[in-house]
Amino acid sequence: MSQLEAIEGQLRAEGLRFALVASRFNDFIVDRLINGAEDYLVRHGADRSQLELIRVPGSFEMPVVVKKLMDKGGYDGIICLGAIIRGATPHFDYVAAEVSKGLANVSIQYGVPVGYGILTTDSLEQAIERAGSKAGNKGAEAAHAVLETVRVLAQI
Repeated sequence: MSQLEAIEGQLRAEGLRFALVASRFNDFIVDRLINGAEDYLVRHGADRSQLELIRVPGSFEMPVVVKKLMDKGGYDGIICLGAIIRGATPHFDYVAAEVSKGLANVSIQYGVPVGYGILTTDSLEQAIERAGSKAGNKGAEAAHAVLETVRVLAQI
């Protein structure tokens, strides 16, 4: 075990403001991710009045919306929630790759954590498993990652 003191994020959401950017596409899955992220943040002290939900057509539109939110300012973290499910064409690969790159670039450019709660699955069954059944809720996990990162950044 290391003797080094670690900077670690405390999981307290009091006083923080978050945007949840959620896709309308596959909304029956995404709504479960929204519920998971909201529940996680509120259970860790967030005030619901400090959570803002922004709906976008699909995951591909998220990077430009997140950039606009960053330009506007006032958010401690942004949590992106969507579901990209593989089909019979290469569309899945293009969308998933570009969304990932776009969100990472915006987060790095602005220094504000962006949570990746976007499911990229091979089937609807896998998406359901990751939206609150067997494999947990990836919306809650994205909220956790953003909250912890916000608190780490505040200490650096």
